[in-house]
Amino acid sequence: MKTVGDHAVVLGGSIAGLLAARVLVDAYERVTIVERDDLVGAGHGHKGVPQGRHAHALLARGQAALEELFPGLFDELVERGAVTARPGLDHRFVLGGHLLLQVPAGDRALQASRPFLEEHLRRHVVGTPGVELLAGCDIVGLTAGDDGALITGARLVRRAAGSSAEALRADLVVDAMGRGSRVTRWLEDIGHEQPPTDELRIDVGYASRFVRLPENADDIDKAVIVGPQPGNPRGMALLAVEGGRHLLTLAGIAGHHPPVDEDGLRGFVNTIAPRDVAEVIRSSEPLGNPVTYRYRTVLRRHFEQVRRPPAGLIVTGDALCSFNPIYAQGITVAALEALALRRSLAGGADGLAPRFFRAAATTLNDPWRLAIGADLAMPEVAGRRTLGTRLLNAYVGRVQAAAEHDATVAERFLRVIGLLDPPSSLLSPAVATRVFLRSRPDQTGHGPPSASTTADRHAGAQRTQIGAA
Repeated sequence: MKTVGDHAVVLGGSIAGLLAARVLVDAYERVTIVERDDLVGAGHGHKGVPQGRHAHALLARGQAALEELFPGLFDELVERGAVTARPGLDHRFVLGGHLLLQVPAGDRALQASRPFLEEHLRRHVVGTPGVELLAGCDIVGLTAGDDGALITGARLVRRAAGSSAEALRADLVVDAMGRGSRVTRWLEDIGHEQPPTDELRIDVGYASRFVRLPENADDIDKAVIVGPQPGNPRGMALLAVEGGRHLLTLAGIAGHHPPVDEDGLRGFVNTIAPRDVAEVIRSSEPLGNPVTYRYRTVLRRHFEQVRRPPAGLIVTGDALCSFNPIYAQGITVAALEALALRRSLAGGADGLAPRFFRAAATTLNDPWRLAIGADLAMPEVAGRRTLGTRLLNAYVGRVQAAAEHDATVAERFLRVIGLLDPPSSLLSPAVATRVFLRSRPDQTGHGPPSASTTADRHAGAQRTQIGAA
């Protein structure tokens, strides 16, 4: 790639910022990452990413994107302790109250805690010549030309006694400060319009802890994912991660938050987990106390619709679009946005911001629609449901019901939620025919059986069904 400029500044050193920096170092002579937290020894996560303590999944498309950005990363992470799994076969999904057939859905998947992944990404990026990390700095604003049309850098204050604000000049500023970003307010202060915004209140609450499973738990899948369903807007994930541990995350939508006392946690697990999984969790060794996190709204900022976006500034990661974390889309989308930035940089500096925002919007459309559709499938979530939304959610309920029995439907559905295929692929005549033949009207998401009941009913029958499908 040709050199686009001398200096790019990335505001925020979490995963979205690191991935942007990885791309920028190929186009700018210098890249500076400005981060609020002190990241020395941050392998256990850092304060600015409280969600990092909870379960994260790297979707299939995200894994491919990270491998494209960091060739050989997968093997390195496995060598350092990450868990590998056979996608679809080592994973148990209970979605919409339906236990999906366990079918092959890719070559191999990687499982690790978010701090583990982030630490290795940071090591790669910061170790690249031309990249500098300024940790322990508060970002307090942007700098701009006299008419505000060009962003010329950022203002920061170092977290040291007696520090005062200083300007960090740049040819390009990347906002990767996450949901708490104040960039839209800063832009408004210098005369720019606010981007149109989509927002939905979901009020998700999390409780997570690491556990060590008993020695007789070898038959438990490497990942057990139970999604919320109407009437029981709760979910859980039990993921094998590095260090011989499992990460247990419990979640509830619309205020149905998991408690953190031991009796309350066990009771919450019993309302959603398949019976064998609940028994294993009860007999597991807790590794620390539960930690909590609350996520009130999902938000998408449509910078692609701004008539005259400022030159010299792009926005990525959760600062651009933040999803319901239950669907595990965040890291994957950040990686896809980094690839969109790489493509946009190939066109040079002129028109970079609008070019990137258009490309990012295209990247975001499918995962955003999937996530919002799933949120609005929960009657407990307040929001406008168009006729199209209601019809689509009814059809997705049938897809999930068919995926209990039909390997082709299950494989296609897993590819869609892994962002490998567009949602429209579920509407192809070949898939739709199988969906309506293999699902029943009482299994469309309207009053489905509980996840635990459904999973128990199918226990031991999975592989026989696959062979007959």
